[in-house]
Amino acid sequence: MKVAVFGAGTMGSGIAQVFAAKGHTALMYASSTASAQRHKDKLAASLNKKVTKGKMTQEAADDIMSRVLVEEFDAAADADLVIECVAENMAVKKELLGKLDAICKDETIFASNTSSLSITEMGQGLKHHLIGMHFFNPVPAMKLVEVIAGGNTPADLVDYIKNLSVEIGKTPVVVNEAPGFVVNKILIPYCNEGVCVLQEGVASAEDIDIAMQLGCNHPMGPLHLGDLIGWDVVLNIMDVLFNETHDSKYRANVLIRKMVRAGKLGIKSGEGFFKYTK
Repeated sequence: MKVAVFGAGTMGSGIAQVFAAKGHTALMYASSTASAQRHKDKLAASLNKKVTKGKMTQEAADDIMSRVLVEEFDAAADADLVIECVAENMAVKKELLGKLDAICKDETIFASNTSSLSITEMGQGLKHHLIGMHFFNPVPAMKLVEVIAGGNTPADLVDYIKNLSVEIGKTPVVVNEAPGFVVNKILIPYCNEGVCVLQEGVASAEDIDIAMQLGCNHPMGPLHLGDLIGWDVVLNIMDVLFNETHDSKYRANVLIRKMVRAGKLGIKSGEGFFKYTK
């Protein structure tokens, strides 16, 4: 299968790696071929670290990278599957899908890795049917894929993506379209509530996380989790949840907005509610 992955950041690179590891050809796209090549090189370096640590053989790493390709936009025309994982912005996603709709063969399946946006709205005006295929970070390690049916997604396409998810080593769950789907509708407000507890002075950031780890047996607390996800992503999803439902329980804490404006996004920026060294 030829899979074209648009958006070569953390999620896109991980998705490309997973498909390539199962024998599929993965085309990696970014804002330019040069940018995509940099992301491919970064993926290669990441796999080489695994080889050095004995977590992967050199042969396996080379095999994966041989199937991750950087091509011009038009090379996606004969892709069997297109997965978009560009910025979590409806206009940006619709613009990309519109361009792909014009060049891709009729049989191409369109999928979105959106973490919260409406598949139905995203697919409006497209000739190709669209389905949600939401992976989780880090993609190679996380087993779940949310399969989201929009209002116009055929049932046989849902079944196909379920089976494909299993084939690439994931566990699919079928989700009816709703803001945030299942995981983020529960998880992101959890991160937001952790910030609320911090802002109210109930406990320190460290103690909030320790309390949730040891008191609820969570692998990490809400503030470290938000740092891992990225507070810009948390804010974006909270805003989608609030704007779609107008329910005050989904109103993002103002401290998150301040953090995002200050560029303190979490691990990826080197600082969130905790500091990180690269």
